[in-house]
Amino acid sequence: MVRVLVAGLVGMVIAIIVGPKFIAWLRGRSIGQHIREEGPASHAVKQGTPTMGGLLILVAALVPALVVSLYTIPGVTIVAATLACALIGFGDDYLKVRRRRSLGLRGRWKMIGLVAITAGVGFATSQIGYMDTELYFPLVDVNVDLGWAFYPFLFLVIAGTSNGVNLADGNDGLAAGACAVSLITLLAIAAIDWIRSADTVAARSDEYLDIAIVTAALIGGVIGFLWFNAFPAELFMGDTGSMALGGAIATISILTETEVLLVFIGGIFLIEALSLMIQVASFKRTGRRVFLMAPIHHHFQMKAWSETKVMVRFWIVGAILCAIGFVLYYRYYLRFQL
Repeated sequence: MVRVLVAGLVGMVIAIIVGPKFIAWLRGRSIGQHIREEGPASHAVKQGTPTMGGLLILVAALVPALVVSLYTIPGVTIVAATLACALIGFGDDYLKVRRRRSLGLRGRWKMIGLVAITAGVGFATSQIGYMDTELYFPLVDVNVDLGWAFYPFLFLVIAGTSNGVNLADGNDGLAAGACAVSLITLLAIAAIDWIRSADTVAARSDEYLDIAIVTAALIGGVIGFLWFNAFPAELFMGDTGSMALGGAIATISILTETEVLLVFIGGIFLIEALSLMIQVASFKRTGRRVFLMAPIHHHFQMKAWSETKVMVRFWIVGAILCAIGFVLYYRYYLRFQL
């Protein structure tokens, strides 16, 4: 457990210490956010705020993670998937900054990259002893073997979560705080799995411990980043950060075999994605909008909620959903694993 605490604390300290110099470096090179014209009018003042803060999260998290990691397949897979998703986001951010507009990497290239990442994660799961192609559904207490369909399902998990986090990254502190809550929940799950397996299967114990180490390091990096991202934000994570964190959350969920619980653990991101899908579908079919603006956090801004109110209330909803996910894990998954 000492390794887990060290990874988290060191990640947070690195982010807080390096943050001011990193922000100054971005400002010196005019690497700022380009705000969409169709977004809330109140966001216009954010134009030019330093972006690509995801790089700060990655450096802060990966330094302690790589130092104290046990280098098991699950731990390495999380790191690799996070970096790969970050690379897609970085390409998007780079094009936005270079073209000086809010349009970056084309959607099809993002999808191709996510397919490649899914293939890598899928291969890794086939090399991990405790992994299989089955999904366990709590409440109904049913275990379903997806067979080959497990791998397309992994794509939905990784692509859906990374894009969901990306959509949530529209208000200061919203995505970072929600990601921190989700990662803390996944850390608790990995820690319990580690404690339970320590007395039975030594190899599995190391794998779960490694998952906990990398997850704690990511939490430290996100919390350190949030120091600068809280309203009014001095730094945005950009797609570099949102894609990386979404990919990390999805991969950790896959490797802890809690993909079904991601509906709750990543519930805020699912709500954001569904709100946009509903808005687009409604407008195409009827010409009418369900929300004042999508994703849904903008809807509440249009109803005169302050950014801080939206942020805190979304954190609260996210925490409640994560609590439900954790209770389901504790109530059903532990019994199933006995």
